[in-house]
Amino acid sequence: MRQTESQMQRIAVLGATGGTGRAVIAAGLARGHGMIAVTRRAASITPTPHLTELVWPDVTDPSGLALDGVDAVISALGSDSNQPTTLCTDAMRTVIPVMIDLGVPRLVVVSAHGAGASRDRSLFSLAVWASVGEKMKDKESMEPLVTASDLNWTIVRPPALKRTPRTGNYRAGEHLGIRLWHSIGREDLADFLLDEVEQPRFVHQTPSARR
Repeated sequence: MRQTESQMQRIAVLGATGGTGRAVIAAGLARGHGMIAVTRRAASITPTPHLTELVWPDVTDPSGLALDGVDAVISALGSDSNQPTTLCTDAMRTVIPVMIDLGVPRLVVVSAHGAGASRDRSLFSLAVWASVGEKMKDKESMEPLVTASDLNWTIVRPPALKRTPRTGNYRAGEHLGIRLWHSIGREDLADFLLDEVEQPRFVHQTPSARR
C-alpha cells in the first residue's frame, strides 16, 4: 500500500543484496518509504530515488553503522554457503546496541523455521538441519540476542524461500504447522516484513509465514 508523507518511514535493510533483501527494498520503495540498503561492498545497489546505500564492510564494527534517523531495521542477512558462519550472530551483536543508543525502536529479523523453539522432530526441521545445518546454527545463536534486547523485535521463521512472483496469498502467525512441502515466495515474505514495520502484529513474537 502506498504511504502518505506522514506515514513514510526510513527503513534500513541488512542483507540488502540478497534475494529477500532486494525484494524488501523494491517493495518498500513501491510503498513510498525511504529505504537504506546496508551492503558489504560499495556500488552493490543501483542508484534509485529514495534509496540510500550504506556500506558496512565489517559487521563487528559499530562505527560504520550510521542508523541516525532510521525508524526500523529489517535484517535479511544470510550466508550463501553452508560453511561455518557467525554472520547473523555477529551482526545482531553489533546492530542491537547501536539501535538502542540511537533510539531506533523496531527490529524485524528473518530467521528460519527449525531454529530456536521451532526446532522439532518434524521432517521439515530434520531436513533443513541436515542440508544447511551451519546456517541454522548461526540463526539459532542469533535469536537469543534479539529476544534479550529491549527493542520492539519480531523474529520471522519462514520455511523454504522461493523465487516466485508476489501472490498476496499466504498465512502468517505463530504455531503454524510447517510441512516438508511448505514454502513462501520472497516477494510475499517482503510484504509481510514491511507490514510488520508499518502495522506491527507480532511484537516480541516469532511468527512464520507460508503459502
